[in-house]
Amino acid sequence: MLTAESITKYYPDGIIIEDINIDVKAGELVSLLGASGVGKTTLFQILSGLILPDKGDVFLEGEKITGHPGRMSYMQQKDLLLPFETIINNVSIPLQLAGTPKNEAVATASCYFHEFGLEGCEKKYPSQLSGGMRQRASLLRAYLFSWKLMLLDEPFSALDVMTKSSMQKWFMQVMSNHSMTALFITHDVDEAILLSDRIYIMSGVPGRISHEVVLGGENKKDPDFLTSQGFLEYKKQIISKL
Repeated sequence: MLTAESITKYYPDGIIIEDINIDVKAGELVSLLGASGVGKTTLFQILSGLILPDKGDVFLEGEKITGHPGRMSYMQQKDLLLPFETIINNVSIPLQLAGTPKNEAVATASCYFHEFGLEGCEKKYPSQLSGGMRQRASLLRAYLFSWKLMLLDEPFSALDVMTKSSMQKWFMQVMSNHSMTALFITHDVDEAILLSDRIYIMSGVPGRISHEVVLGGENKKDPDFLTSQGFLEYKKQIISKL
């Protein structure tokens, strides 16, 4: 579904990322794992079309989209919900921007509120919701913007440990129910193992893809998965490569 070929980006003080090659297949969740400052967000800005690479190209379903924004959704770390709009109006914005009349957009968005755990929040404002609930709303808005592919930039990093764990389990279920496809930035090794089908490890200066880890068919919904031998082996393997 998504292919990036030989992506390189220069900044005035040097090269930030160099010769990045990745792909994401339909229905996959692929994580981009690496330390802060390695160029993960820069790569996302290029993939989403917000900035141009100095070398390389981006393809979505075989079509070259380099430098053309609006072809996939991009959810950043902050929820970026409009504080003066209700949650239902915030979530339905992508549909309205696509030309759907407001009443119809609101009705369509409302159909997803139960599954996304937002039922009863339609008329509330962002300031009235917890961090986890705001992230649910932000994720639904991203999904309605582009159900084909979502770029998720550390969406759970600002949440406390218990909320984050709950959101991860919920997110896995939503991904499965809707056959969603996502590329997910994280610097949390445990999160990458739990959520991903594959993991690209970024490292170095400039940032490059140093390794790819393919995860097997473990039952990640098993409550004991995070303490299983398989999980620990993956963690040991990944930490050795970081």
